[in-house]
Amino acid sequence: MDLTIRPLATPDDAAAFRTLNEEWITHHFTLEDEDGRQLDDPFGAIVEPGGEILVAELGGRVVGCVALRPAADGVYELSKMAVDPALRGRGVGRRVITAAVERARSLGATSLFLGSSTRLAPAVHLYESVGFTHVPREEIDMPYERADVFMVLRLDRAA
Repeated sequence: MDLTIRPLATPDDAAAFRTLNEEWITHHFTLEDEDGRQLDDPFGAIVEPGGEILVAELGGRVVGCVALRPAADGVYELSKMAVDPALRGRGVGRRVITAAVERARSLGATSLFLGSSTRLAPAVHLYESVGFTHVPREEIDMPYERADVFMVLRLDRAA
């Protein structure tokens, strides 16, 4: 699969970021206020404060995405991970997460955290397979009602 992963760069990329995330969120849950804030203005909500959004492009079309949101010195949230439903299970998500971890390291991150849901078992398994470990809810500040799985990847100890 000739997949290119690159930073979010255009209004069309932002629209694809929104569409991909709205699809999975509304399929399983309800859009929450924080979703709206980030999806309405991904450049202002995520990129300008020092984060980054990566998009996966296949044949000129954005088919996956993930955000890295700065939370504290050296700590980033891995957020808004989405893959086109037609391509799920074909390795796009793994490539996107791997690229995000590499990018986080290059940004000087010492750890990544995320919130997910037991209703998203394939995603949780993917996170586990790249090295994320489960932590208690109290260790992560997460604004989403849907989150009931909390995970961390310590980059300062990972090779």
